[in-house]
Amino acid sequence: MTPEQILTEPLLDRIRGRAARYDRENRFFTEDLEELAAAGYLKIFVPAADGGLGLGLAAAAQLQRRLATAAPATALAINMHLVWTGVAHVLAARGDSSLDFVLREASQGEIFAFGNSEAGNDSVLFDSRTRATPHPDGSYSFTGRKIFTSLSPAWTRLGIFGKDASARDGEGELVHGFLSRESDGYDILEDWDTLGMRASQSNTTVLDGALVPADRIFRKLPMGPNADPLIFAIFACFETLLAAVYTGLGERALALGVEAVKRRTSFKNDGRTYAQDPDIRWKVAEAAMAMDALYPQLAELSRDVDGLVDHGSQWFPRLVGLKVRATETARTVVDLAIRVSGGSSYFRGSELERLYRDVLAGMFHPSDDESAHNTVANAWLGPLATP
Repeated sequence: MTPEQILTEPLLDRIRGRAARYDRENRFFTEDLEELAAAGYLKIFVPAADGGLGLGLAAAAQLQRRLATAAPATALAINMHLVWTGVAHVLAARGDSSLDFVLREASQGEIFAFGNSEAGNDSVLFDSRTRATPHPDGSYSFTGRKIFTSLSPAWTRLGIFGKDASARDGEGELVHGFLSRESDGYDILEDWDTLGMRASQSNTTVLDGALVPADRIFRKLPMGPNADPLIFAIFACFETLLAAVYTGLGERALALGVEAVKRRTSFKNDGRTYAQDPDIRWKVAEAAMAMDALYPQLAELSRDVDGLVDHGSQWFPRLVGLKVRATETARTVVDLAIRVSGGSSYFRGSELERLYRDVLAGMFHPSDDESAHNTVANAWLGPLATP
């Protein structure tokens, strides 16, 4: 199936038509989620034999790009489910069946969310401020605070991790597992009142002894960076799908800018449209060239993940570089689109006004600008020398 057959124009129009109301009312995209689930969108990575679409990361990225042109906040939240199902897919393609149950449960309608982000944890996946307490039966209790938990009103499975400081002779290890909605020991705060991406409802999740049974503990990793396939799979899916959302957001902003330039007329130029103004044309061209650079990068890198291409030590620099380029390019393009669209885009209710707020969220997603540059510098120059 093509992206157009999965995300049909009528479906996209309905999703686009609801986006402003979700944003204005600061509420979850319930109707979008129901329609996307009915269309099989949450089963992108589920094998066709199990009732899914049986697609890979390249196809998922193009679908997410397309969805984001209609509703960036909806696409961003859906990303979190697709990250986990994508991780399961990427691992399975490399002979690792440890998360096959994620794909099975997704085929049955379970919704997965990403509960790893923590305030003040700039080590991201390589350390945790959440405490993981082991029990004799192999289960763990998790206590900590997770932020930016998108899909908070709807998830049925929350991927979390924490640190068991007692493991590995006191060196500690990071324990990954899935928390079920029915479990006790957690609380979802209704604190998502933000500048943009409001429909994602990425509330804070407070873990207070939340119990994850032994059969839902799927990884125990040493502290710090390591070569476990799980780390690659998370980075590959998270960064690529995130880049896809912001590429779609930029694509929509450019289209809105072009529409405005063709519509607006200039009094000083005898009523001709701004499409005939050389300065405005330059800004539109600048935005278009910036977007043109993103599409092949997104397509190639996601195809390389699907094709099991070995980029060696350059994999992580490529992934974080794509994320930073996509989010920063989208910000530039939205800004240019607003500049050529005139003062109407400054009013609440304008789609460009909403995109202007939504696009700012890109700077907060991992890997942030500083972390990404450090990753790339280390790949090319080696680590900083120890004094």
